[in-house]
Amino acid sequence: MASFKDPGFQERTASANDAKLKALEKLRAKPAIDPAVAAERAAARAAKEEAERAKRQAKRDAEEEAKAAKKAAAAEAAARALEAEAKSQMSDADKKALRDAKYAARKAKKK
Repeated sequence: MASFKDPGFQERTASANDAKLKALEKLRAKPAIDPAVAAERAAARAAKEEAERAKRQAKRDAEEEAKAAKKAAAAEAAARALEAEAKSQMSDADKKALRDAKYAARKAKKK
């Protein structure tokens, strides 16, 4: 039975070079990409990027809209609190006048 012989440095570099050459030859043997196919792929890639861009913009718009709605709700709550505080300090005659004004405004809106 023959003993195993470790390959030397020269043999290892030669086999590595052979492997590189084989890979290069395999790559060179590959046919070139058809320009029509390349253009189709580029168009598909561009369409996909545009769709992603639109999706990101829609998400940003939705977030901004939610923030604006939240701010509006907070402002409305603050206004209601101020109005409630002002109503609590109003006299009965002032409250009645305010109610009558709201009723008249509703009535005028219906006409």
